[in-house]
Amino acid sequence: MNQVQVHSLFTDFDIDLFKAGKHFRLYEKLGAHLTEVNGVKGVYFAVWAPSARSVSVVGDFNYWIQGEHLLNVRWDSSGIWEGFIPGVDKGTTYKYKIQSNNGGIITEKADPFALYCEHPPQTASVIWDLDYKWKDKKWMDTRKDKNGLDKPFSVYEVHLGSWRRNSEGNFLTYLEMADQLVDYVKETGFTHVEFMPVMEYPYDPSWGYQLVGYFAPTSRFGKPQDFMVLVDKLHQAGIGVILDWVPSHFPEDAHGLGFFDGSNLYEHPDRRKGFHPDWKSLVFNYGRNEVRSFLISNAIFWLHQYHVDGLRVDAVASMLYLDYSRKEGEWEPNIYGGRENLDTISFLKDFNEAVYADFPDVQTIAEESTSFPMVSRPTFIGGLGFGMKWMMGWMHDTLQYFKKEPIYRRFHQNDLTFSMTYAFTENFMLPLSHDEVVYGKHSILGRMPGDEWQKFANLRLLYGYMFTHPGTNLLFMGAEFGQSSEWAFEGSLDWHLLQFGYHDGIKKCITDLNALYKNNPALYEKQFHADGFEWINYSDSENAVLSYIRKGNNEKENLIVVANFTPVVRENYRIGLPTKGKLTQIFNSDATEYGGSGVVMTKPIKIDKAPWNYKEYSAELVLPPLGVSVYKIS
Repeated sequence: MNQVQVHSLFTDFDIDLFKAGKHFRLYEKLGAHLTEVNGVKGVYFAVWAPSARSVSVVGDFNYWIQGEHLLNVRWDSSGIWEGFIPGVDKGTTYKYKIQSNNGGIITEKADPFALYCEHPPQTASVIWDLDYKWKDKKWMDTRKDKNGLDKPFSVYEVHLGSWRRNSEGNFLTYLEMADQLVDYVKETGFTHVEFMPVMEYPYDPSWGYQLVGYFAPTSRFGKPQDFMVLVDKLHQAGIGVILDWVPSHFPEDAHGLGFFDGSNLYEHPDRRKGFHPDWKSLVFNYGRNEVRSFLISNAIFWLHQYHVDGLRVDAVASMLYLDYSRKEGEWEPNIYGGRENLDTISFLKDFNEAVYADFPDVQTIAEESTSFPMVSRPTFIGGLGFGMKWMMGWMHDTLQYFKKEPIYRRFHQNDLTFSMTYAFTENFMLPLSHDEVVYGKHSILGRMPGDEWQKFANLRLLYGYMFTHPGTNLLFMGAEFGQSSEWAFEGSLDWHLLQFGYHDGIKKCITDLNALYKNNPALYEKQFHADGFEWINYSDSENAVLSYIRKGNNEKENLIVVANFTPVVRENYRIGLPTKGKLTQIFNSDATEYGGSGVVMTKPIKIDKAPWNYKEYSAELVLPPLGVSVYKIS
């Protein structure tokens, strides 16, 4: 006898929206929901499986026996199976046992909308709720003032499993991170934390980028409410939270989304579009409306239920191009003969429109590594609608430049200046991310040339240049104190390095750069606009020196930046200036407290009425070796 009662949370309008790809709160309908029917407590289950012949809920409560609790298929051809099972309670483990119409294949699947999952390697879903009393009202009410494109964005990228381990070498829990990470980020001055994927994933070496539980924070570090505490405490400390979101691909694990109901339900049925050759994973069918509803609902879910302030969208380039990582003959052009995936373009526009319609005070950020046009431009003028885009070209060119011995840098100044030719075509975020410190690339410090002093001076110079370059910033954990070795996901950062002066100096330098960035509107008010930047001299390649002006809304707050990319102290170095007055140095990466040589200018410098660099005024400076200096005019 079937013990499932007929019950539904769906209205006809819900079904119409779902089929049209416009239902963006599916998590309120599909999945497992603790509820009460006719005075009886239990769980309402609903799952999308249009190619199923039957769907059973199996779990602890029925000894995992198929057929004991058969769901009812809806009459409206939506492919949704649903029903109410009385007596099932929070904490119960369960899966869906699906018998397919396609040859009678039987699969056992985790719930795509599960709110909580068993600790890997266990794979069942867990009945849960999201009851939590948030304490971040002040942040949520005012985050538009912290999260806008004309506000400082200094992002600390974190892998939860390897930021720090406890004394036994085990993961820190979400609650332990809520104490230790919040204090650390506040101390160092970052404005936002970006978490590498927190959604449930089966395989640690994937770093979280192979998801099976899109709606569940991984149980490795605690319960869903524990993750809420971490977000809540970051907000209470005035720190925004960005999540890595992976709508580009998913693994073929037996309990996951792949071949869900015996058919290619979530993945594209054509392997040329539905399989990713690099990651050996499946690719979503972006042209299927129900899949679009699933993905966009997932994005909205984290913003709505977990108060997240931004989504960094992974691997956008792999989604946009039909020939991505494919050889000739392994892909099929679109209807116009091009290589662009038109379904993806349409999906990304819908995603960004849906996010910003409901949450105008958040940001979406694209990891997009090509020159695809208008990624961070509004959809109403033909853009994809993202708030920002990672500036991969800047990252590549800058790290290539810094690897070179200073004596050769005069031949490669274009590696630095080229970024300014396209810096304002998008709203760019400058990333030094986890991808740059793995697979034999060395740590960021490890790429710097020279002896120990020069390596650390180069690193401080790189960061000073980065923080004064137009755009927002992102640093992967460990870079802020000069991690020596490559990132190892199975361990902890090398926190013991902070006992050494050079490493502690890098941390102090980053802390002061974050303060410089946040306290000077010239560095953020026009960070995405050409009128926020002006070269003083970009052509002094012989000395390997760059000088430029950063501008905000008030020209009296403009900053002068001079960077010397060689270990030679430049005495009597003259730069042109737009106005008379005095120059006061407000930052110098060569300061002794950072581990520098102390070539700093403690007294104001008089600006002369002497034309230079095509400007009416000028001043003579002493440039520190491998150093960047920032000045105000008064």
